[in-house]
Amino acid sequence: MSGDHDLLDSGSVADAPVREDDPHADVRVVTFGCRLNAYESEVIRARAAEDGLKDAIVFNTCAVTGEAVRQARQAIRKARRERPGAKLIVTGCAAQIDPAAFAGMAEVDLVLGNAEKSQAGSYAPRAEPVRVRVNDIMSVRETAGHLIDGLKDRARAYVEVQNGCDHRCTFCVIPYGRGNSRSAPAGEVVEQIRRLTAQGYQEVVLTGVDVTSWGSDLPGAPTLGQLVARILRLVPELPRLRLSSIDAAEIDPDLMRCLAQEPRLMPYLHLSLQAGDDMILKRMKRRHSRADALKLIAEVRAVRPDTAFGADLIAGFPTETDEMFANTVRLVEETGLAFLHVFPFSPRPGTPAARMPQLTRPVIKARAAQLRTAGEVALARHLARQIGREVQGLVERGGLARAEDFTEIAFAGEAVVGSIVSLRVTGAEGGKLLAELA
Repeated sequence: MSGDHDLLDSGSVADAPVREDDPHADVRVVTFGCRLNAYESEVIRARAAEDGLKDAIVFNTCAVTGEAVRQARQAIRKARRERPGAKLIVTGCAAQIDPAAFAGMAEVDLVLGNAEKSQAGSYAPRAEPVRVRVNDIMSVRETAGHLIDGLKDRARAYVEVQNGCDHRCTFCVIPYGRGNSRSAPAGEVVEQIRRLTAQGYQEVVLTGVDVTSWGSDLPGAPTLGQLVARILRLVPELPRLRLSSIDAAEIDPDLMRCLAQEPRLMPYLHLSLQAGDDMILKRMKRRHSRADALKLIAEVRAVRPDTAFGADLIAGFPTETDEMFANTVRLVEETGLAFLHVFPFSPRPGTPAARMPQLTRPVIKARAAQLRTAGEVALARHLARQIGREVQGLVERGGLARAEDFTEIAFAGEAVVGSIVSLRVTGAEGGKLLAELA
C-alpha cells in the first residue's frame, strides 16, 4: 500500500481484489490488486497477441499484502490443475519483488518483471528460453512506452500518468515492485485522452502508483493540478475526468483550484490516510498528520461542498494501542468519509514495520472488523443524504451506474453502457443508492 495504491473497486475490502478473463480464453489474464494493474493487464493482452502467445495464463500479481501474494500462489496452483498443458506466466509486483519464490513453483513456466511485462517480445517463444526475466526496477527511468485505447471495462478509460514511488513508508513494498517515481509527459497524456474521447468514452481516470507526485521528474516540475487543468482545457469534449487515489500530503494549489472551478473534475477523492493517530503515522513514515487530513478535507469541502471522500486505512499496525486505534476509528466520523478500504496489517518481508513489535493476528482481525463496521455506518450516512436528489450517473453495466461522487447506483430501466444518464434517487440498499431514470 504505497501512497496511492488504488484498488479496483470502492468499498471495504480486506485485500487486493481479483479480476479474471473468460476461463476458456486461449490467453487468459488474471489481475490482482490496483487499477494500475488492471490497466497494465490490457497492455499484457496486446503484447501477448502481438507476440503470438497461445494457450497461456498470465498472472499479474499484487504485493500489497501477504494475503494478496498467497491468493496469487493459490490461483497458480489451481490453474495448473485445470489447464495442465497451458503456459503459466507470472508477473506484477509480487513477481518483481520476489521472483525466486515464483520461479521455485513447479507450476510456473516464466517469471517476468514489471518493466518486462509490457515490453514487445516478452511473450514470444525463444530458442533458448530463460525462466526468469526480472531486471532491477530501480534502473527504470521512464514510464512504460505504451498507450492503450481503453479497458475491457467499456464504461470508463484509465490513463497511466505516473508509475513508481519515491517515498518509503515503513510498511510498504510497492516501491520495490514499481521503482522510483516517473511521469508520462503531459502532451502524451492529452493525446491519449483525445483518442479515448473520440472513441466515445465519457469518463477518464488518471491513475498511477503515486499520482500526486506527477511532474516532479519532468522539466520545470509541473504539478498534477496543472496537468488536470491542461487536460480540461485542451479536451473540452471530455465530460468527466476523475483522479484515482491521492496522497493527502500533496494536493497542490492548482488542483485545489480545479476542484473549485471545474465541474468536469469529479467530486471524489480517495485519500491514502492509513491511520488517524499521529504516533502511528510517524512510525509509518507518512508525511501528513491527523490535523493535516482534517484540514485538507475541510479545505476541499469549502470550495467543493459535494465532494465525497474515501480512504485507505490499516488496522493493527505494529505498536498500535487501543487508544491509537480509537483515534483512527474517530477519524472516519470526524472527516465524514464515505468509502473505506480497510487493510489488516500484514508484515511484508524486508520492510521496517516487519521488524517492529507485532500485534497478535486476533487483535488485528478484530480491529479490521471494527473499522469495516465504522465504514458501513459512514457509507449508510453518505447514502441517506442522497435520497430525493437527482444525480448524473455513468452507466457501468445494465442497471448499475456510478454518480459523480463515485457512489454506486442501482437503477430501473434501460440505458447504454458508458452513457451518462439523469437518475432520481429513491432509496438506499446494500451499500448502493436506488434510483429510477429521471
